[in-house]
Parts: sequence; structure tokens; C-alpha cells
Amino acid sequence: MVRDLTLQQIAESVSRPLLNASDKELEGFREIIEETIKVRESHINLKKLVENYSNSKIQRS
Repeated sequence: MVRDLTLQQIAESVSRPLLNASDKELEGFREIIEETIKVRESHINLKKLVENYSNSKIQRS
């Protein structure tokens, strides 16, 4: 099951562990965040491509 979390909920749940994290752990967390942003941007771009394709197919019909 997918559960949508707000940014505030995420921040509240990770703030304490981040304060106590080592530099290595913080670097790993940073990498996860960067990759998550890339996936999100890719999803947005894919959605736009599908919408544009769908709209162009409808206009041709």
C-alpha cells in the first residue's frame, strides 16, 4: 500500500535521527534524497510525455 506523507511528516520523523547521525550516514541520506528527487522529476517528465502523446493522438483522430 502506498502512503502519501507530507513534507512536514517526513521532517518530523527524521529530524532526531539526523541530529545524531554520523557524517557517513548523512552522506548516505543526502544521496537517497538526491536520487528521490531525480525519480520524482523523471515521473513528472514521463507524465507530461504521456499526456502530450495522448493529446496528439486525440487531435489526429
